[in-house]
Amino acid sequence: MAGKKRRVSIRIDMTPMVDIAFLLLIFYMATTQFKPPEAKAVELPTSHSQIELPDKDIINITITKYDSIYVDYVEKATINIEGRDVTTTVRVVRTSDKYTVSSEINRARAKNLKALIVIKADRRASFGVMQDVMKSMQENHLQRFLIITDKEVDKTT
Repeated sequence: MAGKKRRVSIRIDMTPMVDIAFLLLIFYMATTQFKPPEAKAVELPTSHSQIELPDKDIINITITKYDSIYVDYVEKATINIEGRDVTTTVRVVRTSDKYTVSSEINRARAKNLKALIVIKADRRASFGVMQDVMKSMQENHLQRFLIITDKEVDKTT
């Protein structure tokens, strides 16, 4: 009499798969570049136009509702860590006014000639300050720049 063969249960160990999943998660978290914080938070005016900004090579000019002007950009710097020189990127934020804003922009452009000039002006900033900034830039032959706005939402119901 031939007996039935017993089934052998198969046990799959999930530990290596979980380890790989966590390693991949940590890798992507460590290598992702997040948007750098702004020099000052501003409430942008709205418009219908929409243009994608590049992720790097940008010189930000921020004009707050109190008519303060900030110029910020990212530059490469070499720092010494435990006797070794390491090249990294450093975010530079400079306070400016309508008289010195173009010299600050030129200082930033000297570090990166292909940088795009982007103006973020608060919707409550006075028009005169914005006009003075653009006039100062024009006098220093800085005629290519973008003015950033929020996308206007259609209110159709």
